[in-house]
Amino acid sequence: MTYGSVLLDSLIDAAKIFAFAFVIYFALSFFEGKIASLLSRSKRLSPVYGSLSGAIPQCGVSVVASDIYLQGKITAGTLVAVFLACSDEALPVLFSDFSAERFWYPYAVLGIKIVFGILMGYLVDWIWRGHMVPNPIDDPSLSRPKGCCGHDICGDEEEGHDDEEGKFRHFAKEHLFHPLVHSFKIFVYSFLISAFFSMLFYLWIGEEAMSAFLTENVYLAPLFAAIVGLIPSCASSLLIAELSLEGLLPFGALIAGLAVNAGLGPISLFRKGHLKDSLIIYLIVFVSGLAIGYAFIFI
Repeated sequence: MTYGSVLLDSLIDAAKIFAFAFVIYFALSFFEGKIASLLSRSKRLSPVYGSLSGAIPQCGVSVVASDIYLQGKITAGTLVAVFLACSDEALPVLFSDFSAERFWYPYAVLGIKIVFGILMGYLVDWIWRGHMVPNPIDDPSLSRPKGCCGHDICGDEEEGHDDEEGKFRHFAKEHLFHPLVHSFKIFVYSFLISAFFSMLFYLWIGEEAMSAFLTENVYLAPLFAAIVGLIPSCASSLLIAELSLEGLLPFGALIAGLAVNAGLGPISLFRKGHLKDSLIIYLIVFVSGLAIGYAFIFI
């Protein structure tokens, strides 16, 4: 392969991801504001609601969950369920890959993370006795969390838009502009990550050397992916997904990295929450995500 062919292939792959991501985020923009009310429903089923909400490929979900937890409206187990199920931008990348040998990846990732998130959510609530924030934080900003593009994802959709022109501007901003910006970010991340690792794999190190390294160090892959997943960024889940599709990470490592990765939620949790509780929750997510990853490595 040449540098030109690598860049062209990466550009084509990123364009496919962009198109798929825009469709997903356009559809999600019509009901993302309802996530908060879903998470605040029946405490008995809250880990189920949390895990199902976390599986939605939207980086604002974990932010909403963190803020609602800090208000004392959901349990720690529900927040853990959201974090573990959160797949962020990885799903559009995985779904955009149409190779026959990996077509099942996104479905398996979704199913495993949802079930695992529910189980861990109930386990944490049972051990921690449905722990709620001892002194809920009274911060007006918590009731209006922001998505990674900086827009309000919990506002009233038609608030302040009585005239037709105002409604059109609101529709264009919330349902076209923000999904477009979000999808473009994924396009840029995907292109850069794909181009870098394609050059690394095909031009700099070589396929044989890389394959030999992965074969010899396969048991370190989940730990590596989990450490990358700790990075509270939209780009980290993209990196894990791209590495898996390039054949550089086994399926167990993919699960470990995406289970640990919780999008931008941890930033909100640590910035506004109690340090001890935040550390415990994040440690639970890391250890359990690493455990489920190694479980699939050894299966």
